[in-house]
Amino acid sequence: MLNCAIIGGGPAGLTAGLYATRGGLKNVTLFEMGMPGGQITQSSEIENYPGFFEHDKTGMDFMDTWQKQCFYFGLKHEMKKVERVAKTGEHFTITLEGGESVEAMTVIVCTGSTPKRAGFKGEDAFFGKGVSTCATCDGFFYKNKPVTVLGGGDTALEEAFYLSNICSDVYVVHRREEFRAAPPTIERVMRKENIHLVTNSFIDEVVGNVMGVTGVNIKNNNGEITHMDNTGLFVFVGHNVNNSVLKDEKGEFICAMNDWGQVIVDLSMKTSVEGLFAAGDMRIQAPKQVVSAAGDGAVAALQVIAYIQEQS
Repeated sequence: MLNCAIIGGGPAGLTAGLYATRGGLKNVTLFEMGMPGGQITQSSEIENYPGFFEHDKTGMDFMDTWQKQCFYFGLKHEMKKVERVAKTGEHFTITLEGGESVEAMTVIVCTGSTPKRAGFKGEDAFFGKGVSTCATCDGFFYKNKPVTVLGGGDTALEEAFYLSNICSDVYVVHRREEFRAAPPTIERVMRKENIHLVTNSFIDEVVGNVMGVTGVNIKNNNGEITHMDNTGLFVFVGHNVNNSVLKDEKGEFICAMNDWGQVIVDLSMKTSVEGLFAAGDMRIQAPKQVVSAAGDGAVAALQVIAYIQEQS
């Protein structure tokens, strides 16, 4: 039996693994289908993590040392998909893809969230063929070409700035007049000559052919539509919570959730189920910052250690 099963390998999961193993727990396994790291591995630059201020380092570079450090202290990594978590008596049963199951005394769920679709015409048809949610992954394909970015938060403006160093022009489309991003981010974007802010507007349709996107139709709040020729559209309009592992066979959540599908936890990352913890972007009021997710993971692991000590 595992002392602790950690589901999800982003900053929260890795930090939980580090604190749990370095804190003396044995038999701690992190379940993550791919290599750990999380969404931050897709970022082009890390500016706001204390002590890490190297502009030539990507999110992948940033997370690489985390993995090595965690595995050094004994954290095990299983590349297996977790289907669900269930409380069985005093312990938990972790059901894996294919029907295999693992028993654990405690569970920390850190499955994060994934980018939302905006819902405009052609989004699904051209996803991966000109419609993208990752500027770092796909920006190079539009070198010296104009692109459009949809969104008004920190991520949208940060990725627009990144694209402005590759693309000829970046048009940021936002349905409101004011942006939700941090003031320094807005100021930096506004100073960039090839970034153009298109406010009070939204994407009505993305159009193209068998080769991919050829342009976008932008509609303003007055209903007027402007067609813009470009081959890339980057969408940053929020995230969906990856909470399916917390549903039972009937599709019901095993712990308390809010109306948006986020896990309700206290300051100790405890859920409504004893021995079950949640950390990172999937919890209520998550700031969706790496430093916060790491803090969540540390808190959850320390609580796991205390919980197991109380049981013995």
